[in-house]
Amino acid sequence: MTQEKNIKFGVIGAGKIGTFHTRTLAKMKGVTLVGVCDPDSMRAQKLAWEHNCTPYTKPEELVGQVDAVIVAAPTQLHHKIGMYCLEHNVHTLVEKPIAVTMEEARDLIQAAKRHEVVLQVGHVERFNPAVVEATKYIKDPRFITINRQGPYDGRMANISVVLDLMIHDLDLIYTLVPSEVVHVEAVGLSVFSPHEDIANVRLHFANGAVADITASRASFERARYMHLFQPDGYVSVDFMNARVKTYRKEKSVVTNMNDLTVSYPKIEKQLPITAEILHFIDCIKTAKTPAPSGEKGSKALELALEILEKMNRFDVPKTGHLHTPKPLQTLNTVARAAQAVLDETIGHLKGDAK
Repeated sequence: MTQEKNIKFGVIGAGKIGTFHTRTLAKMKGVTLVGVCDPDSMRAQKLAWEHNCTPYTKPEELVGQVDAVIVAAPTQLHHKIGMYCLEHNVHTLVEKPIAVTMEEARDLIQAAKRHEVVLQVGHVERFNPAVVEATKYIKDPRFITINRQGPYDGRMANISVVLDLMIHDLDLIYTLVPSEVVHVEAVGLSVFSPHEDIANVRLHFANGAVADITASRASFERARYMHLFQPDGYVSVDFMNARVKTYRKEKSVVTNMNDLTVSYPKIEKQLPITAEILHFIDCIKTAKTPAPSGEKGSKALELALEILEKMNRFDVPKTGHLHTPKPLQTLNTVARAAQAVLDETIGHLKGDAK
């Protein structure tokens, strides 16, 4: 029996995410990690030498030697690098978001089709074992709340928190609600960067479902969780600790909490990034459509861009003053809630400075 050849991989981008991908690929069976590419030669060399592969500074030097690549470069380079890889018949996993604009996203999708190669978008949260398990219990959710928050990371200051963090949840929403978004309410605030660092969005779906999503990179504590309410109970998901809790009605009329069955489904532990790359490899070998494909990944981008457009109607310029900007005073209660988070953050900063 002929032994299957290893898939030759390359990683483009030697930053934080590129490091995770490189480290994971270096340990995988059936994979030959050829090299790491980054315009910073010292960074490329360090990461490549740590994982026994070759450093490159230009994608053109790497692409001709591999079967597949993972593009973990800055978002504004996804289109240029992704197109080069696809047009050279290389299977490509592009980190989220797929591109900066819908036009760029469509270019990548069409290139993958023309060259009959796999294009997968790196929405790693889909492969979180808690999400995988929770989907077994999610049926017809009517109201969803998602909160994703963490400390500020200056590396992502060039894009909004909507494209940085919230886009994970926008992608998940499309897998959980079998309906289209018909109305969007959104508000965002700039705290540390020129773009939104706190955002709150309410999505209304054609089937009547509603999702309330909050993302913040101006928080001192890290938290990532989701609650889904449905006719027979609700499901709670802790993304960070990979935990799921379900509440299910045992009677048509609930008189107290004893009429609910609470369960803690067993989670099969696996690093999401490992599961994501294994899925990519399986799609390469079997010609399956990846999850998410370029088309599915672009839906999250399209919704994110619509949200940003809504927010720009209430664009609040950054100032060095700690007073409430006047345009914010006229916004709705969602905006006031976001301002409360901002005030708490500033309070922490002032306290630490003393």
